Amino acid sequence: MTFRLLTILFLCFFKSFSQEKNLNYFLEKAQKNSPLLKDYNNQIEATSIDSLLFRANQKPLVTGNLNAMYAPIINHVGYDEAITNGQSISGLLGVNKRIMSKNQINSQSETFKIIKDALVLNQKVATKDLNKSIISQYITAFGTSDQIDYNQKIATLLKDETSILKKLTQNSIYKQTDYLIFNAAVKQQELTLLQLKQQYQNDLALLNYLSGETDTTFVNLKKPEVELKTITSSDKTIFLKQFEVDSLKIDNQSKLIDNAYKPSISLLADAGYLSSLYYQPYKNFGFSVGAGLSIPIYDGNQRSLQHQKNETALATNLAYKNNFNKQFRQQLLILNQKLNQVNDVEKQLQVQLKIADALIEADKKLFVTGDAQITEYIIAVGNLLSIKSAITQNYINKLQIINEINYWSFND
Repeated sequence: MTFRLLTILFLCFFKSFSQEKNLNYFLEKAQKNSPLLKDYNNQIEATSIDSLLFRANQKPLVTGNLNAMYAPIINHVGYDEAITNGQSISGLLGVNKRIMSKNQINSQSETFKIIKDALVLNQKVATKDLNKSIISQYITAFGTSDQIDYNQKIATLLKDETSILKKLTQNSIYKQTDYLIFNAAVKQQELTLLQLKQQYQNDLALLNYLSGETDTTFVNLKKPEVELKTITSSDKTIFLKQFEVDSLKIDNQSKLIDNAYKPSISLLADAGYLSSLYYQPYKNFGFSVGAGLSIPIYDGNQRSLQHQKNETALATNLAYKNNFNKQFRQQLLILNQKLNQVNDVEKQLQVQLKIADALIEADKKLFVTGDAQITEYIIAVGNLLSIKSAITQNYINKLQIINEINYWSFND
């Protein structure tokens, strides 16, 4: 029974440890779990409903009203009968419709379209921000994982050589101090490996946190597929469209201001029964029609002031747009400069790695014959680990720069 339990526990542990997840998994989870993206979806839907409400408001408003009133006079005390007629009853069906010009309707419809376009744009930017943070953390976690793999290989190599060194020491080929020095280096490597695994666990936890997931499973991450995408010119980038939407919003506000100063007409009608019940109440069925006209005459020059305010807002928006264009180009120049720098560093590190690998191979041959200097061998191993760590870090920096370039220059 105990053996079966241990076997099940081992299989569960192995299964959880051997799971592999890729970048798309976390991107999809983050977008699915994001309350901000859900909020934008709901706001977009609400704007569509507002547009339908506006269209419905353009149709005639039909209401039904039924009223009955009795005002008695007791001992000559009561309401003036000339006003109240003593009693009345009415049952009317009313129709009311506001007449709007085509320009007014189009301007209001454009308002809803601009609001929806702005929300869609903000949703895309929020998605880009979310994807950028997920990709960045995924790259960081993968970098830690890559260091674990290489340090594990070195730890295994040193452990194997410890047993060889122990036998050679027992045969007096190496000194006892050599064995102790080497064993201390092995223990140090084991500590480094433990710290890296703990760091990887924390990196995974943060990645799951950003994705909106509650998961502490120790999984392997596949190599991130982060490639440099086609650069979009500044006039086509999604960030510049925000200024375009703001400009359209201000222009639309100017149209709405002008529309508010146009005469407004309302038509109304009713039909039904209206009677005081005094004379031939059975004949008091009828109808009425009417119209209302409102003409703005003077408001203290508010119309001109509102237009001046909009012109100031347009000038401010243009200034921000021009500044963004300059910063956009400068940002890409800096990022591409950094990308060239990490590529140059990568070439130098690969040269150093070949030399370090050759030195390790030479020391390994001397090690088994008893001719190696233990301290020099440990230094060579440490140098190899430093170079490999630098290569990994440089590779991670490269992916982070590419992620940043794609964020600014690619709209998806």
